[in-house]
Amino acid sequence: MRVTSADYLHQLQQLLPVGAAWPRDMEATLTRLLTAYADSLARAHNRTLDMIDEADPRIATERLVDWETTAGLPDACGASSTTLQERRAALLAKLTGRGGQSRQFFVDLAKTLGFDVTITEFRPFRTGVSACGDPLCSEVWKFVWRVNAPATTVVAFRTGASATGEPLRKWGNGLLECAINAKRPAHTAVHFAYGG
Repeated sequence: MRVTSADYLHQLQQLLPVGAAWPRDMEATLTRLLTAYADSLARAHNRTLDMIDEADPRIATERLVDWETTAGLPDACGASSTTLQERRAALLAKLTGRGGQSRQFFVDLAKTLGFDVTITEFRPFRTGVSACGDPLCSEVWKFVWRVNAPATTVVAFRTGASATGEPLRKWGNGLLECAINAKRPAHTAVHFAYGG
């Protein structure tokens, strides 16, 4: 909980003995001296709370560069992460990512980066297995999958999550494509479909 110098002044005055030699009125020299101490104590207290916040990469601002360095960011995909929200999302994806090759892994990866996607997997058309209306795919299509994303993903400026000087809105899916391509299984090909 953040405090003010008045809070600390009150606490310091409570530590004083009772008596005429220990005045508590605002004009007293002792009160002025305690006010100077209270200002320093309140600043130190609030700064400590700021540093506690910096220990959490989801809300870090001042130490974000240190967090990124620890996680090996910016990487090839991080070059397109320019806003504070995108940088935090990339950092969180890097720190919490455990790896995987399932549909859900890639859906969760996209979600961590701020994208809502679905995945379509293809299979070769087989008589007796495939139904009427299924896509006609050859044997090589079993190694192809498609990421279905909105036509445009907008990253909007948010108070508390964005920094001064950032654009009010940012469009683009470059971070999504880079992150998926970097993690996709090597024997597969991924296509991206935007909109509809």
